[in-house]
Amino acid sequence: MKEPLLPALKMTLLTLVLFSGVYTLAVWGIAQLAPNGGMGETITHNGKTYYANVGQSFTEDRYFWSRPSAVDYNAAGSGGSNKAASNPDYVATVQERIDTFLAHNPGIAKAEIPVGIVTASGSGLDPHISPKAAQLQLQRIARVRNLLPEKVEVLVAQHTEKPLLGLFGPERVHVLKLNIALDNLK
Repeated sequence: MKEPLLPALKMTLLTLVLFSGVYTLAVWGIAQLAPNGGMGETITHNGKTYYANVGQSFTEDRYFWSRPSAVDYNAAGSGGSNKAASNPDYVATVQERIDTFLAHNPGIAKAEIPVGIVTASGSGLDPHISPKAAQLQLQRIARVRNLLPEKVEVLVAQHTEKPLLGLFGPERVHVLKLNIALDNLK
């Protein structure tokens, strides 16, 4: 009985030190090398500070709309809806989002709408939309802001982020940064 107890206690102590101390310090140290010391990127616009890595709610026609959030963009409660695609409540919610999107973006067929603009991400906090989702909103924004669609299209292209190292992930558009750029247009 005593023979396996000592190695078990040593292993417990070793893993406790490694995972609670060494690993935590290593992750913290690497985070210090990141922009803003690992605290996340903040953007100040019109006297208000936003975290750039957390999605924001935009519902006005003069702005590009963000991806919907299952947690109402609350970073303290990250998570999806956990409803299956066959759940009647979920289907109704997505259909409502589709209807709203079509009503505010006339001339677009339902089949053209990317799934990412009417369904929430797994975290509910995604600050990005696909370039196609941005392109579909371009005409509405140009009309409401009395801008040439080409000018808005150039902004979308400037704010389209390429995949990490050209390999990992899809192209994406950061909605908050794009909307701030829209506000800064003369």
